[in-house]
Amino acid sequence: MKVTFYGQNSLAIEVAGKHIIVDPFITGSDLAKDKVDIKDLKADYIFLTHAHQDHILDAEAIAKNTGAKIVSNAEIASHYESKGFEAHPMNHGGSWNFDFGKVKYVVAHHSSSFPDGSYGGQPGGFVFETEEGNLYIAGDTALTLDMKLIPMRTKLDLAVLPIGDNFTMDVDDAIIASDFIECDKILGCHYDTFGFIKIDHNLAKDKFKMKNKELYLLPIGESIEVK
Repeated sequence: MKVTFYGQNSLAIEVAGKHIIVDPFITGSDLAKDKVDIKDLKADYIFLTHAHQDHILDAEAIAKNTGAKIVSNAEIASHYESKGFEAHPMNHGGSWNFDFGKVKYVVAHHSSSFPDGSYGGQPGGFVFETEEGNLYIAGDTALTLDMKLIPMRTKLDLAVLPIGDNFTMDVDDAIIASDFIECDKILGCHYDTFGFIKIDHNLAKDKFKMKNKELYLLPIGESIEVK
């Protein structure tokens, strides 16, 4: 499994011959818009953790270009189905066997509304179980005890956790989260995109290293292999 970082919470995942885009916010990001052309992105699926603009901005354009199926909570899925897109609805605690592996929709503590203020359902995260590795994408969330449920079912190889503070967990809470989910390899997300969430990269990495954990802060467009 190959995971590529496009800034904020935007990811590309290649697994079992399928291409997945997560929370595409590229054309509106000063960090990514000149480095990533959404017309070049491949996608069989687009996974959306919640309805905020910095997670869904480019979903429609990518879906139109690729024919990708949009996967999210029931309200977000219905929103895109009403616009003519193919979608797969999920909700907390539910899972589905896709053609690349199994995905479970798990709890995230945050908010969720579309840019026009309409209801975006409950925010969530995704746990991917595949033959090429297991991956947890937390989405925007506070630290929550619900995370302790994840390793009861799934041994994770990599977790994508927000670390920018203000709107989500900070670095210190993400370290605790890594304990809860029993995963010491963390890909940081939701940082640096806006002034509210700028972080000290070296300090963040040092804090993880002091706990014998590894924090990956990838430049835009770079990838990590999940093993």
